[in-house]
Amino acid sequence: MNIQKLGTATVAAIALNAGVAFAGCGIASGNISILANDFPALQVVVSTAETCATDGIGFNKNHTAQHNEISVAAMSANPSEYTSKIVANSSIVPLLNDGLIRPLDDLVAKHGQSLKPNQLIKIDGKVMAVAFMANAQHLFVRSDILEQVGKDAPTSYEEVLDVAKAIREAGIMEYPFAALFKSDWNLGEEFVNMYLGHGGTFFEEGTAKPAVNNETGIATLNMLKELAGYTNPDFLTYNTSTVAPIWEAGNIAMAQLWGSTGGQLLDDEGSTAEIVSATMPVAAPTVGGGSTPASTLWWDGFTIAKNISDEDAEATFIALVHGISDDMVKANNDKAVWLSDAYVPGAAAKGIAATAGMGAEPYPMLPFMGLMHQAFFQELPDFLQGNESAEQTLADIEAAYITAATEQGFLK
Repeated sequence: MNIQKLGTATVAAIALNAGVAFAGCGIASGNISILANDFPALQVVVSTAETCATDGIGFNKNHTAQHNEISVAAMSANPSEYTSKIVANSSIVPLLNDGLIRPLDDLVAKHGQSLKPNQLIKIDGKVMAVAFMANAQHLFVRSDILEQVGKDAPTSYEEVLDVAKAIREAGIMEYPFAALFKSDWNLGEEFVNMYLGHGGTFFEEGTAKPAVNNETGIATLNMLKELAGYTNPDFLTYNTSTVAPIWEAGNIAMAQLWGSTGGQLLDDEGSTAEIVSATMPVAAPTVGGGSTPASTLWWDGFTIAKNISDEDAEATFIALVHGISDDMVKANNDKAVWLSDAYVPGAAAKGIAATAGMGAEPYPMLPFMGLMHQAFFQELPDFLQGNESAEQTLADIEAAYITAATEQGFLK
């Protein structure tokens, strides 16, 4: 599958040239069941799709942070437990590897005439997903706190550490920084971002052989550990749903979060006018003297399960096209960077746009990248808690990856 090159081209295209309009529901019959991550942008997409569930149309949804862990098993059933999985660059790969999602060309031709080519995620020439939003992790800062210590918004992680130190020494906050360090997929993504920011490559060129046990890997680990030193000691529990309320309560001055969180941080709910007005999204920082942000570009989109009836597939496609309609976007403009003509870029989009504009790379869409990602989050906690050296951690990462990749036939 030629998906690495495709991923780069698609993300670049949707970041620069987004827009689409959609028709309404008009579903005659069928059952719809959607598996998705649990954050506001996806919640509104699925809830809008749910409005298509009139009499005679079954509808079920499951928003869970464990969506990736359960998707393969759930969609391997025949019939599949879900008629659709909302995916991103990385989470589509296991479904492709196991042949669990169907080509959408016929459904696009019948119900997606207004979809633009750059929304159609093609694998080996077939449409396998429809993208509806762009995303990236980037930095949020409290401009009022930075003013108190006489600092500008950091542009590198070295500057993040400098600002965090100044805030702590001024007695303003003991733990002024946060990132998504939860010891699951989130922590693995932090390593991915930081390693790419250092200019690293994950595999030997043209192979599935790991290439992270090196000086770049050590520098990546050491920077993550330094940042963790300015984060609350329970940082291994920090995901989006944990950090966002802490920000809204005014207890963090800088955080590396998903751009899709910006709408929540910048709205008038759950916080104060003082905190909201001082919340400033900026580009993801660089690191180690590099010029590329330590972040990755993402698209989110929907797929349709293979192991379901054509009737259910068509009903699900129509409902999800309605879920990403212009009316939904107008009602939820700031919850994401929507790929719609109705979307009006606002403050919440600035961090994503700045990160993309500085040349952040798309997440690697390689069949074996998920195994490497898993090895990262399994092995990093011991290092971050001071129980293991960087060298041992990198050796453990490669060993865990090699075992998994060999079992799945990527290595021999």
